[in-house]
Amino acid sequence: MPLYTDQCGRSVSITNSPQRIISLVPSQTELLYDLGLDDRVAGITKFCIHPNEWFRSKTRIGGTKTIKMDIIHHLQPDLIIANKEENVREQVEELANKYPVWVSDVNNLEDALEMIAGIGKITSTYEKAEDIARTIRNKFDALTPILQLTAPNSTCYLIWKDPYITVGGDTFINDMLQYTGLTNIFATLNRYPEISIPQLQTTNPRLVLLSSEPYPFRQIHVDELKQQLPNTKILLVDGELFSWYGSRLLKAPTYFKELRQQITD
Repeated sequence: MPLYTDQCGRSVSITNSPQRIISLVPSQTELLYDLGLDDRVAGITKFCIHPNEWFRSKTRIGGTKTIKMDIIHHLQPDLIIANKEENVREQVEELANKYPVWVSDVNNLEDALEMIAGIGKITSTYEKAEDIARTIRNKFDALTPILQLTAPNSTCYLIWKDPYITVGGDTFINDMLQYTGLTNIFATLNRYPEISIPQLQTTNPRLVLLSSEPYPFRQIHVDELKQQLPNTKILLVDGELFSWYGSRLLKAPTYFKELRQQITD
Protein backbone atom coordinates (compact mmCIF):
# COMPACT_ATOMS: atom_id res chain seq x y z
CA MET A 1 0.00 0.00 0.00
CA PRO A 2 1.18 3.57 -0.68
CA LEU A 3 2.86 5.35 2.23
CA TYR A 4 1.71 8.85 3.16
CA THR A 5 2.98 11.35 5.74
CA ASP A 6 0.30 13.09 7.79
CA GLN A 7 0.58 16.56 9.33
CA CYS A 8 2.02 15.15 12.54
CA GLY A 9 4.89 13.61 10.58
CA ARG A 10 3.56 10.06 10.94
CA SER A 11 3.96 7.58 8.08
CA VAL A 12 0.66 5.89 7.25
CA SER A 13 0.05 3.03 4.80
CA ILE A 14 -3.26 3.65 3.05
CA THR A 15 -4.87 1.57 0.34
CA ASN A 16 -5.53 3.23 -3.01
CA SER A 17 -8.94 4.94 -3.08
CA PRO A 18 -10.14 3.84 0.42
CA GLN A 19 -13.77 2.77 0.37
CA ARG A 20 -14.74 2.79 4.06
CA ILE A 21 -13.68 6.13 5.50
CA ILE A 22 -14.44 7.33 9.01
CA SER A 23 -14.06 11.02 9.86
CA LEU A 24 -13.52 12.07 13.47
CA VAL A 25 -13.47 15.81 12.62
CA PRO A 26 -16.56 17.87 11.67
CA SER A 27 -14.83 20.35 9.36
CA GLN A 28 -13.02 17.54 7.55
CA THR A 29 -16.27 15.57 7.22
CA GLU A 30 -17.72 18.51 5.29
CA LEU A 31 -14.60 18.51 3.11
CA LEU A 32 -15.10 14.82 2.29
CA TYR A 33 -18.63 15.65 1.17
CA ASP A 34 -17.40 18.47 -1.06
CA LEU A 35 -14.84 16.08 -2.54
CA GLY A 36 -17.75 13.90 -3.69
CA LEU A 37 -17.09 10.95 -1.36
CA ASP A 38 -20.67 10.23 -0.35
CA ASP A 39 -20.62 6.48 -0.97
CA ARG A 40 -17.15 6.06 0.55
CA VAL A 41 -17.73 7.65 3.97
CA ALA A 42 -18.96 5.02 6.44
CA GLY A 43 -18.92 6.90 9.74
CA ILE A 44 -18.88 10.41 11.24
CA THR A 45 -19.16 11.98 14.71
CA LYS A 46 -22.30 13.34 16.32
CA PHE A 47 -20.85 16.83 15.84
CA CYS A 48 -20.50 16.44 12.06
CA ILE A 49 -23.59 18.52 11.35
CA HIS A 50 -22.62 19.50 7.78
CA PRO A 51 -23.91 18.35 5.41
CA ASN A 52 -27.30 17.78 6.98
CA GLU A 53 -28.04 14.71 4.85
CA TRP A 54 -24.94 12.98 6.18
CA PHE A 55 -25.77 14.02 9.74
CA ARG A 56 -29.14 12.31 9.31
CA SER A 57 -28.00 9.22 7.41
CA LYS A 58 -24.39 8.30 8.22
CA THR A 59 -23.44 6.02 11.12
CA ARG A 60 -22.31 8.06 14.12
CA ILE A 61 -19.29 6.79 16.01
CA GLY A 62 -19.69 9.00 19.11
CA GLY A 63 -18.18 12.41 19.77
CA THR A 64 -14.83 13.82 18.73
CA LYS A 65 -13.45 13.02 22.18
CA THR A 66 -15.77 10.13 23.09
CA ILE A 67 -15.21 7.66 20.28
CA LYS A 68 -17.18 4.41 20.42
CA MET A 69 -14.63 1.80 19.51
CA ASP A 70 -17.16 -0.99 19.07
CA ILE A 71 -18.96 0.91 16.30
CA ILE A 72 -15.68 1.64 14.52
CA HIS A 73 -14.66 -2.02 14.72
CA HIS A 74 -18.02 -3.00 13.25
CA LEU A 75 -17.53 -0.60 10.34
CA GLN A 76 -14.03 -1.96 9.60
CA PRO A 77 -12.66 1.25 8.06
CA ASP A 78 -9.78 1.30 5.60
CA LEU A 79 -9.07 4.96 6.50
CA ILE A 80 -9.73 7.08 9.59
CA ILE A 81 -9.21 10.84 9.43
CA ALA A 82 -8.45 12.49 12.79
CA ASN A 83 -7.05 15.76 14.15
CA LYS A 84 -4.34 16.39 16.73
CA GLU A 85 -6.35 18.99 18.66
CA GLU A 86 -9.92 17.79 18.30
CA ASN A 87 -9.39 14.12 19.10
CA VAL A 88 -7.94 12.36 22.14
CA ARG A 89 -4.40 11.16 21.57
CA GLU A 90 -4.85 7.85 23.39
CA GLN A 91 -7.94 7.01 21.36
CA VAL A 92 -6.22 7.87 18.10
CA GLU A 93 -3.22 5.74 19.03
CA GLU A 94 -5.49 2.81 19.88
CA LEU A 95 -7.20 3.09 16.51
CA ALA A 96 -3.85 3.38 14.73
CA ASN A 97 -2.90 -0.04 16.04
CA LYS A 98 -5.63 -1.56 13.87
CA TYR A 99 -6.43 0.89 11.07
CA PRO A 100 -4.75 3.50 8.86
CA VAL A 101 -5.20 6.81 10.73
CA TRP A 102 -4.23 10.08 9.01
CA VAL A 103 -3.94 12.94 11.54
CA SER A 104 -4.16 16.61 10.62
CA ASP A 105 -2.61 19.45 12.63
CA VAL A 106 -4.07 22.81 11.59
CA ASN A 107 -3.04 26.06 13.26
CA ASN A 108 -3.34 28.56 10.41
CA LEU A 109 -4.56 29.00 6.84
CA GLU A 110 -1.41 27.48 5.34
CA ASP A 111 -1.90 24.33 7.42
CA ALA A 112 -5.53 24.17 6.32
CA LEU A 113 -4.64 24.34 2.64
CA GLU A 114 -2.00 21.67 3.15
CA MET A 115 -4.55 19.50 4.93
CA ILE A 116 -7.08 19.84 2.11
CA ALA A 117 -4.46 18.82 -0.46
CA GLY A 118 -3.32 15.94 1.77
CA ILE A 119 -6.82 14.53 2.12
CA GLY A 120 -7.23 14.85 -1.63
CA LYS A 121 -4.14 12.71 -2.13
CA ILE A 122 -5.12 9.94 0.30
CA THR A 123 -8.68 9.73 -1.08
CA SER A 124 -7.71 9.92 -4.79
CA THR A 125 -9.57 13.22 -5.21
CA TYR A 126 -6.47 15.38 -5.53
CA GLU A 127 -7.62 17.53 -8.46
CA LYS A 128 -10.87 18.45 -6.74
CA ALA A 129 -9.03 19.14 -3.48
CA GLU A 130 -6.50 21.33 -5.28
CA ASP A 131 -9.34 23.27 -6.88
CA ILE A 132 -10.94 23.88 -3.47
CA ALA A 133 -7.61 24.92 -1.93
CA ARG A 134 -6.81 27.23 -4.86
CA THR A 135 -10.21 28.92 -4.63
CA ILE A 136 -9.82 29.42 -0.88
CA ARG A 137 -6.36 30.90 -1.41
CA ASN A 138 -7.64 33.31 -4.04
CA LYS A 139 -10.53 34.44 -1.84
CA PHE A 140 -8.23 35.09 1.12
CA ASP A 141 -5.67 36.87 -1.06
CA ALA A 142 -8.41 39.20 -2.31
CA LEU A 143 -9.56 39.80 1.24
CA THR A 144 -6.24 40.93 2.71
CA PRO A 145 -5.78 44.27 0.89
CA ILE A 146 -9.33 45.31 1.80
CA LEU A 147 -8.71 44.68 5.48
CA GLN A 148 -5.46 46.60 5.42
CA LEU A 149 -7.31 49.78 4.55
CA THR A 150 -8.53 50.25 8.12
CA ALA A 151 -6.74 50.08 11.47
CA PRO A 152 -7.26 46.82 13.40
CA ASN A 153 -9.34 46.72 16.57
CA SER A 154 -8.09 45.24 19.86
CA THR A 155 -10.24 42.15 20.23
CA CYS A 156 -11.07 39.34 22.62
CA TYR A 157 -12.68 36.22 21.11
CA LEU A 158 -14.57 34.08 23.63
CA ILE A 159 -15.35 30.40 23.04
CA TRP A 160 -16.67 29.44 26.49
CA LYS A 161 -18.46 30.73 29.57
CA ASP A 162 -18.18 29.74 33.27
CA PRO A 163 -15.29 30.11 33.09
CA TYR A 164 -14.69 32.46 30.22
CA ILE A 165 -12.18 30.96 27.79
CA THR A 166 -10.48 32.85 24.98
CA VAL A 167 -7.98 31.95 22.23
CA GLY A 168 -4.21 32.35 22.28
CA GLY A 169 -1.84 33.27 19.49
CA ASP A 170 -1.06 29.70 18.42
CA THR A 171 -4.62 28.82 17.37
CA PHE A 172 -6.40 28.66 14.03
CA ILE A 173 -8.98 31.15 15.31
CA ASN A 174 -6.22 33.66 16.03
CA ASP A 175 -5.05 33.35 12.42
CA MET A 176 -8.59 33.97 11.18
CA LEU A 177 -8.88 37.05 13.41
CA GLN A 178 -5.87 38.51 11.64
CA TYR A 179 -7.51 37.93 8.26
CA THR A 180 -10.54 39.75 9.64
CA GLY A 181 -8.25 42.70 10.37
CA LEU A 182 -8.47 42.29 14.15
CA THR A 183 -5.79 42.15 16.84
CA ASN A 184 -6.15 39.46 19.48
CA ILE A 185 -5.30 41.05 22.85
CA PHE A 186 -4.46 37.59 24.24
CA ALA A 187 -2.17 36.57 21.37
CA THR A 188 0.79 36.31 23.75
CA LEU A 189 -0.92 33.41 25.52
CA ASN A 190 -1.08 29.81 24.27
CA ARG A 191 -4.00 27.66 23.23
CA TYR A 192 -7.23 28.35 25.17
CA PRO A 193 -6.61 30.24 28.42
CA GLU A 194 -9.21 31.02 31.05
CA ILE A 195 -9.77 34.73 31.66
CA SER A 196 -11.79 36.74 34.13
CA ILE A 197 -13.97 39.82 33.93
CA PRO A 198 -11.33 41.84 35.85
CA GLN A 199 -8.76 40.81 33.22
CA LEU A 200 -11.07 42.01 30.47
CA GLN A 201 -11.69 45.26 32.30
CA THR A 202 -7.94 45.78 32.66
CA THR A 203 -7.06 44.96 29.05
CA ASN A 204 -10.08 46.99 27.90
CA PRO A 205 -10.61 45.56 24.38
CA ARG A 206 -12.47 47.70 21.89
CA LEU A 207 -14.28 44.58 20.70
CA VAL A 208 -15.42 41.26 22.21
CA LEU A 209 -16.62 38.51 19.89
CA LEU A 210 -18.86 35.77 21.31
CA SER A 211 -18.65 32.59 19.26
CA SER A 212 -21.63 30.40 18.40
CA GLU A 213 -19.54 27.33 19.25
CA PRO A 214 -18.45 25.40 21.22
CA TYR A 215 -20.42 27.47 23.75
CA PRO A 216 -23.68 28.70 22.20
CA PHE A 217 -23.47 32.38 23.12
CA ARG A 218 -26.72 34.32 22.69
CA GLN A 219 -27.95 37.89 23.04
CA ILE A 220 -28.50 37.42 26.76
CA HIS A 221 -24.74 36.90 27.14
CA VAL A 222 -24.04 40.05 25.14
CA ASP A 223 -26.28 41.98 27.54
CA GLU A 224 -24.58 40.46 30.60
CA LEU A 225 -21.09 41.36 29.39
CA LYS A 226 -22.16 44.82 28.36
CA GLN A 227 -22.91 45.61 31.99
CA GLN A 228 -19.31 44.72 32.88
CA LEU A 229 -17.72 46.30 29.77
CA PRO A 230 -19.88 49.33 28.96
CA ASN A 231 -17.32 50.89 26.57
CA THR A 232 -16.69 47.71 24.57
CA LYS A 233 -18.51 46.66 21.41
CA ILE A 234 -19.78 43.09 21.84
CA LEU A 235 -20.95 40.99 18.90
CA LEU A 236 -22.17 37.45 18.28
CA VAL A 237 -20.20 35.69 15.53
CA ASP A 238 -20.44 32.46 13.55
CA GLY A 239 -17.89 30.19 15.21
CA GLU A 240 -17.83 27.76 12.28
CA LEU A 241 -16.43 30.44 10.00
CA PHE A 242 -13.62 31.16 12.47
CA SER A 243 -12.74 27.59 13.45
CA TRP A 244 -13.72 25.14 10.69
CA TYR A 245 -10.65 24.61 8.53
CA GLY A 246 -12.05 22.49 5.71
CA SER A 247 -14.04 23.54 2.67
CA ARG A 248 -16.15 25.90 4.84
CA LEU A 249 -13.22 28.27 4.40
CA LEU A 250 -14.73 29.01 0.99
CA LYS A 251 -17.40 31.02 2.83
CA ALA A 252 -15.15 32.71 5.41
CA PRO A 253 -13.74 35.69 3.44
CA THR A 254 -17.18 37.01 2.50
CA TYR A 255 -18.30 36.66 6.10
CA PHE A 256 -15.18 38.41 7.38
CA LYS A 257 -15.78 41.36 5.03
CA GLU A 258 -19.37 41.65 6.24
CA LEU A 259 -18.27 41.40 9.86
CA ARG A 260 -15.63 44.06 9.36
CA GLN A 261 -18.28 46.38 7.97
CA GLN A 262 -20.48 45.66 10.99
CA ILE A 263 -17.60 46.44 13.35
CA THR A 264 -16.74 49.76 11.70
CA ASP A 265 -20.33 51.01 11.34
